[in-house]
Order: sequence, then C-alpha cells, then structure tokens
Amino acid sequence: MTTLQATAPQSLRPYPPGDLAIWVFILAELLAFGVMFVIYGVARMKHRELFDQMQLTLDRNAGAANTVLLVTGSWCVARAVAAIRRDASALSARWLACGILAGLGFLVVKGFEYQVKFEQGVNLDTNLFYMFYLSLTFFHFMHVLLGMVILAAVWWKTRQGGYSSADHHGMETGASYWHMVDLVWIVLFPLVYVMR
Repeated sequence: MTTLQATAPQSLRPYPPGDLAIWVFILAELLAFGVMFVIYGVARMKHRELFDQMQLTLDRNAGAANTVLLVTGSWCVARAVAAIRRDASALSARWLACGILAGLGFLVVKGFEYQVKFEQGVNLDTNLFYMFYLSLTFFHFMHVLLGMVILAAVWWKTRQGGYSSADHHGMETGASYWHMVDLVWIVLFPLVYVMR
C-alpha cells in the first residue's frame, strides 16, 4: 500500500466534521454567547467596583472543578470518535459514557453552587453582576443539558451498532456540539470568575 493510499480515507473525511446544520447552529450559539460576553464586558467597565467585589463571592474552586470536568468530557468524546474510526464500538460507547458522566458532574457542581447562592437570597434582582452571572451561567447550563441529551442519543446508537468507521457522521455531529459547549465555558469561567 502506498502512502497516498494509506492517507486517502483520512483526506476523504468531511471538514468540518458533522452536519452542516450543526455548524450553522454552533455559529449562531457562539454569536449569541459572544454578544452576551461583550455586553457583560461593557457593564463591567462601567461598574468595575461592584463586579470586582461580587466576583469575590463566587466559588472559584467550583468553577475550576467544572472547567476540569468539561475539558475531561470533551477529551472523552474525542476518544469516542477516535475509537469508532477504528470500528471499536464498545470502546467508543464507554468513552461516550465517560463524557456524559463528566457533564453530569458539571451539572451537580453547578447545582450546588446555585443552591448556595439561592439560600443566600441571590437572584436576578440582587444586582447587575448577579443578573449577568445567573443569566450567563444558566444559559450555559441549559446547553450542557442539551449536550448530554445529544451524547446520550449518540451513546445509545453506538451501543446498538449504529456507527462504524465508514459511517459515524452522527457521532461527529454530536461531538462538535459538545466541544462548543466546552469552548464557551473555557471563555465564560475566566471572564466571570477570574478576570479583574
């Protein structure tokens, strides 16, 4: 087999991976988050003292733990795609399950974080910072939830033998969405929890 023949399957993979429709959706979601981040940045510049003070009331350890969970989840999903490309369906399903568990861990940590804030009487009307914090993080929370539903559907189909090295377009579509959710958090966490 020549080098050209060995690399042909790789070069025939569609780029970007997954359905075009998911990329339109991802770009729309990134635009929505981008606009929200810009509005947050403008509000922060105008109310810097309030934002700096309120930022110290957030649990950075929980935010960091959630960052680790989502990055780990994305790594697991990437491993699942790599496994299905080798026709290792059982291994791919296990990696997907690990990605789903990482997402579940994120939701649990974020849920405890919300519970503490709600018990302290924090809500959207508390102040401008908490209005942004709750809006941005809950919007992202719902995206994580949707991502987990998508991954669960992909996991189920993988366990049923619905994907192979020749046909795993649906898995790549779900993985692309999950990576977008991770990317948004990687921007959201330092922006809201850390940057001063």
